Amino acid sequence: MTSVVLSIGSNLGDRMAHLQSVVDGLGDAVTAVSPVYETDAWGGVEQGAFLNAVVLADDSSRDPHGWLRRAHELEDAAQRVREQRWGPRTLDVDLVVVHDGDQQVSVHDDVLTLPHPYAHVRAFVLVPWLAVDPEATLTVAGRPVGVESLLAAVDPGERAGVRRTEHALRFGAAT
Repeated sequence: MTSVVLSIGSNLGDRMAHLQSVVDGLGDAVTAVSPVYETDAWGGVEQGAFLNAVVLADDSSRDPHGWLRRAHELEDAAQRVREQRWGPRTLDVDLVVVHDGDQQVSVHDDVLTLPHPYAHVRAFVLVPWLAVDPEATLTVAGRPVGVESLLAAVDPGERAGVRRTEHALRFGAAT
């Protein structure tokens, strides 16, 4: 069985509706959803704040590239425009890690790098991931590291910029 950790974010339009579209689009594959956080934009481009969350999902029929295709389909459905690197977007769906059973999958090709090469330094990924999976690990430099340890190493100012909201994404019986 393959499972995925997805980092989702939106800072254009109805941000909550865009995040909810991911959960709805994955349907019964969703196993857990983090709280929703508001975060300042990352990457140096002037823009509005993001809403971010992490979604955990399982689907034995998807390999890493299948998860990537599904992520792009969800972004396309939200009319994501890719004009500026790290620019504003209706929806961003990033694969953080894919597991095949208990093993994190490593992929390095022209279209996909797993684990996500920047996840370990992004508080807006680590904070929601830790909230939904306190035992999570991420392979960094070839070895598994606890997400809690990775988050502790992130600049305190960046950690403080990840603010939990009252918003909640619905999944499973709650939809």
